[in-house]
Amino acid sequence: MTEDAPELRASDADRERVAEVLQDALAEGRLDMEEFEERLDATYKARTYGELAPITRDLPDHAAPKVSMTKEPVASGSWAGRIVGGEGSSSGAVAIMSGFQRKGRWTVPRRFTCFAFWGGGEIDLREANFAAGEVEINCIAIMGGMQVIVPPGVEVLVRGIGVMGGFDHREEGEPGDPGAPRVVVTGFAFWGGVGVERKLTRTERQRLKAERRQEKLERKQSQRELGDRVDRGELGDRGESYRDDVHDAHRRMLDGHHDLMRERRRERREERDRRRHGEH
Repeated sequence: MTEDAPELRASDADRERVAEVLQDALAEGRLDMEEFEERLDATYKARTYGELAPITRDLPDHAAPKVSMTKEPVASGSWAGRIVGGEGSSSGAVAIMSGFQRKGRWTVPRRFTCFAFWGGGEIDLREANFAAGEVEINCIAIMGGMQVIVPPGVEVLVRGIGVMGGFDHREEGEPGDPGAPRVVVTGFAFWGGVGVERKLTRTERQRLKAERRQEKLERKQSQRELGDRVDRGELGDRGESYRDDVHDAHRRMLDGHHDLMRERRRERREERDRRRHGEH
């Protein structure tokens, strides 16, 4: 695993390579079932190269996954492709006892100013392009509210002032992806509020759901194939060890289930006893 830039985000392909190494290590007897499951879970939770590297660090050098650190050409839909320059497609919005929306494919200018009086607005940046690497969303809410929606990977700074109102700071502090724009939320709220939330698009949520489903199917298939190899005796003594580990894991799970059921029965008995004593 390359460790020159541990803060860089790991890709799905990087995680899959680590998972393959763990499966090989399990088949070779280098990991037992409990270690394999713990490391596999950590693999699919890892977000950066630095989090992936320790997972296979104690395995042989030839098993270490190779991660390319060379910069690939900018792909369509990447952050670099969404910082387009220009003036922006809309410089502001107003809602007086009404509402407004800016969403979908639009270009955020360097400064977008919006005003709401007894009304509300939504500024959705999830599918937007950006006129610059840093844009300002200036919100003025008087007895009204606004919602700023940003995609994951975008750094957010909130600099607004609230008087009997407020600005949402929950999305601050999360570092942005390399090359991603920065969104600075400024303005003033009086008897109103400006919310900031980070959300995926519907398309992205569906894509991630499909990827997780596919990963789950592939893990099950790999475990099934490994079990078939054990049954055919291809792993020799290691196969017996693997089968014993599986049986032990199942036995521990059943023991834990039985303990839980006994505890629940005991609690129900105690509850019945308390009720009886209460009635008398």
